[in-house]
Amino acid sequence: MPSLKDLRNRIASVKATQKITKAMKMVAAAKLRRAQDAAEAARPYAERMEQVLANIAAAFEGRDDAPKLMTGTGRDQVHLLIVATAERGLCGGFNSSIAKLARERARSLIAQGKEVKILCVGKKGFDAIKRELGKYVIRTIELRGVKSVGYANATDISDVVFKMFEAGEFDVCTLFFAEFKSVISQVPTAQQLIPAKLPETAKAADGASLVYEYEPDEAAILTDLLPRNVSVQIFRALLENAASEQGARMSAMDNATRNAGDMIKRLTLRYNRQRQAQITKELIEIISGAEAL
Repeated sequence: MPSLKDLRNRIASVKATQKITKAMKMVAAAKLRRAQDAAEAARPYAERMEQVLANIAAAFEGRDDAPKLMTGTGRDQVHLLIVATAERGLCGGFNSSIAKLARERARSLIAQGKEVKILCVGKKGFDAIKRELGKYVIRTIELRGVKSVGYANATDISDVVFKMFEAGEFDVCTLFFAEFKSVISQVPTAQQLIPAKLPETAKAADGASLVYEYEPDEAAILTDLLPRNVSVQIFRALLENAASEQGARMSAMDNATRNAGDMIKRLTLRYNRQRQAQITKELIEIISGAEAL
């Protein structure tokens, strides 16, 4: 049984931890609003970019001169998995849920006899998968020194992907991240980047495909927009991750603060009972000694 001094020290330690978790919750709440606004602002642009590309790419269906980023290499043997997570922990199951989805995809591909390469964006993603899939990790890109994610960070990642694709190092590229829904809901998502997996083209009221005229021609536009679309989708994923991380951290620190409060109550009750028992024991000893005289 711990002594009264041990219980006091433990209560003081839990109170100090509670102050830290409460402060982290407040900081996460302050950062969440900016991160959420940035993620929500990026969604319409990224979705519209995909829709425009889908309309243009419809003209290249079945053609041999279609851009390589749209059609891929024609093979499905080597898969590049980009696992985007946070640089820091203490955010609940945010990092582990993304890593879990990536591990499941990697296991499935390996079981099919495919070759897997993993590019980790964020230290925690590498930490989560290195034990099982460490030999498949080809590179880790850390953004620890980046206070606010910018488009330049996404282009740095996309440049690495483009160089690998041009060198023929992979056939299919898939991005893993968490889509922000709310403070308590972040959905792990897998999005195929190369070859571009575009949404269905827009339809007219009678069900026919809408026809657009482009200047310059479709080939020139796709040559410029397809690489930019990869960078935009990576940028959107980084923004979604930033918002999801702060939301998950806010929720986790709120739970930790409440759990610390419950632990303090239990330890205080235990301390008071033990102190009362010790006082009662001392009184009994004094009374017994006085009666013996």
